[in-house]
Amino acid sequence: MTEDLKYEVDAAVKALKAGDVILYPTDTVWGLGCDATLDNAVQRIFDLKKRDDAKSVIILVSDADMLARYVRQIPPMALDLLDINDKPMTIIYPEGIGLSSKVIADDGSVAIRIPQNEFCVEMIRAFGKPIVSTSANISGEETPACFAEINAEILDGAEHIVEPSLEEGSSGLSSQIIKIGLNGEVKVIRE
Repeated sequence: MTEDLKYEVDAAVKALKAGDVILYPTDTVWGLGCDATLDNAVQRIFDLKKRDDAKSVIILVSDADMLARYVRQIPPMALDLLDINDKPMTIIYPEGIGLSSKVIADDGSVAIRIPQNEFCVEMIRAFGKPIVSTSANISGEETPACFAEINAEILDGAEHIVEPSLEEGSSGLSSQIIKIGLNGEVKVIRE
């Protein structure tokens, strides 16, 4: 890890540990994030986005080991998909545990992605817990494909903003979302 990347990871982790909302690049689009275990931090993201908190959000974990700590049971098919998939994929797992109730859907499910982005993986690994990853826009508005497209209200509302140059390598497109049941049921939510 370069010194610049280490500096950005350390600054983001400090903000996350303080319960702050961060604005950061992912492998897909810019995200608003916070500690996915803190109700009040997650609520601040919903407030900033002007989003109905009945809608759950995606969370990011660093790897399959971290995933296993926040999902009661991982369907075998999900592990197969994680092994073969080569593009950003969010999987909705049947039962999230140890997380803010605000990131868990009414049916108990939780949407989780393992990012394919060095900054995100290093940040989450250093933080040691999952983080929220919801697009950096006001609910109902177009998802910004790059930092330059982010609404001023979002920029002003984030307590920490990661260096914009780290967006290099982001696709600018949202991840696919697949819901997987314990018995192998599969439903494509977003391609």
